[in-house]
Amino acid sequence: MLDSQILAFSLIAAVLTITPGVDTFLVLRNVLRGGRKDGFVTTLGICSGLFVHALFSAIGLSIILAQSATAFSILKLVGAIYLCWIGLQSLRSAFSKEENGMNLKSQETDVQVKLRKSFGEGFLTNILNPKVAIFYLAFLPQFISPGDPVLAKSVLLTFIHYVMGVIWLGTLAVLIDRTRHWVTNPQIRRRVEGISGTILVLFGIKLAFEKS
Repeated sequence: MLDSQILAFSLIAAVLTITPGVDTFLVLRNVLRGGRKDGFVTTLGICSGLFVHALFSAIGLSIILAQSATAFSILKLVGAIYLCWIGLQSLRSAFSKEENGMNLKSQETDVQVKLRKSFGEGFLTNILNPKVAIFYLAFLPQFISPGDPVLAKSVLLTFIHYVMGVIWLGTLAVLIDRTRHWVTNPQIRRRVEGISGTILVLFGIKLAFEKS
């Protein structure tokens, strides 16, 4: 039976899920790069990272991030650098005519490699985000009663968040993929890739200089 804690968590998680952020733009970038499948795999990577945060929160490891300004700053810097690196890759692709052409031709020859890359990008982007770690540390315990099995309840709540994320980002991947025919024009494609890359870099810079 669905208790009030699970219902409350679900409602709040739903609002957070549909709020545009790094995840949205990463899925956008990867769908334009490799199609709907890349978007789905990126989504699975992003949402799978939630379980890492939930596990750390359940066993108390995230307390290090909450109590140590140094640990938080280091993780924040690493996450920011990674976001900037992904964004810069998009910008390089946007300004390189040859690379854009090669991307289109090579999509069928190295599909597995690209899918692993997409999953890894989504996964690392999520687990290197200190905001998600702090969110799970401070947020999840509010929906776990003293008598509840902490790990099991954490996994249950995270699974709810996971399903919401997969549905929402997966839907975005489908919608974005349907516009790919419009962006097959190299000039338009480079512009869209440049915009998404710039946004990811700006997210990274914002994360790096944001106060703990």
